[in-house]
Amino acid sequence: MSIFKNFNIAPADSPESSDVISNVKDIVSSGMWADGAAALTAFFTSSVQSASSAEHYLDVYAANPATDSNAKPQFSIAYGHIFGSGSAGTKGVTGNRASAAIYRQLSQTLLGPSEERFTFAGTGDHIQPDYIYALSVSRGQLREKMDPGNWELHMSASTSASSVASDVIKLIDDSNSTTDPKVNQGGRVFNIVSGSIISGQADVDTTAANQAGGAFGLFYPDLGIMIFNGPILNASMSLHHGSDGNPARLTTLDSNLEGGNVGKFFGAITGSGDAGRTPYFAARREEVITSQHYFCRIPNKEFNFSSNPSFATASDGSFTQPTFFKNPKTFITQVGLYNDAGELLAIAKLSKPLLKSYSREAIIKVKLDF
Repeated sequence: MSIFKNFNIAPADSPESSDVISNVKDIVSSGMWADGAAALTAFFTSSVQSASSAEHYLDVYAANPATDSNAKPQFSIAYGHIFGSGSAGTKGVTGNRASAAIYRQLSQTLLGPSEERFTFAGTGDHIQPDYIYALSVSRGQLREKMDPGNWELHMSASTSASSVASDVIKLIDDSNSTTDPKVNQGGRVFNIVSGSIISGQADVDTTAANQAGGAFGLFYPDLGIMIFNGPILNASMSLHHGSDGNPARLTTLDSNLEGGNVGKFFGAITGSGDAGRTPYFAARREEVITSQHYFCRIPNKEFNFSSNPSFATASDGSFTQPTFFKNPKTFITQVGLYNDAGELLAIAKLSKPLLKSYSREAIIKVKLDF
């Protein structure tokens, strides 16, 4: 009675069939947000985090962390200024100059060694602005990378108290319009442009990448980071926290003053105070799943007996079922994978028992993903 059966493993370049196929790669796309959701329509921040580090960044949740202990950050937002404006402190003065620290951190992560400023597509005064806004997807939600061409973010485009849902700028990337994306230290880079993917096919306004003043932003799918052109957002969306049209709610660029710019960016994303405005951020992630396939081949004359007490008696080894004489039958319920030392490494269980006899053969494929 066979207990173990060795796999026939042929070299990868051999024409001979092999029982083990390695390094099979599949690209899988799935919803990026909590519980596999493809879109977020509600956004929350934590009062605890807001009180401690809001001048640097804000974590954004899909559920209220004050009432849901399982709520996890979905993404973070931040404001950066190359000279530290819009945050407390100056060079040689007490204050952490949070906006300068954010700008430096992002530039060191995303830009090449000879680049000091983010450069946006387009023409005009703001292709290399002093200040930016950033959105970074949580590592737990990103996993491997964002799926280019499969995200859409809505942002408020009005400060009027009578603003409605139509006063929204819809942003996507221009990956569907280019076959040769720019690649730098942060990986692939696409322009953030106006458009929509709701119809199932990207509707891209590619002219947004060449608009006067500079494009909306830069998208780094391999890191799940978006860098937005601060002056363009300020002009296009009148960044605010509320909808009363108060100019004081625009981006604060004063020196040595905490301007609350991260909160204003959050307000533009959520449409805080805008009548009829439903927040919306759809995105999908992309993963490369590497698999190994094991073909467990069971010929007709093998694995037809069992050591289970219900199969044969313990005293003389006779069959408990007389019909098994010269025609034994077993049922395969699981397959174990062992190493050369006989140690069990993995078990694959079948959805239902598989009948095996002298007149039946089987091939069971075990797939391991990692």
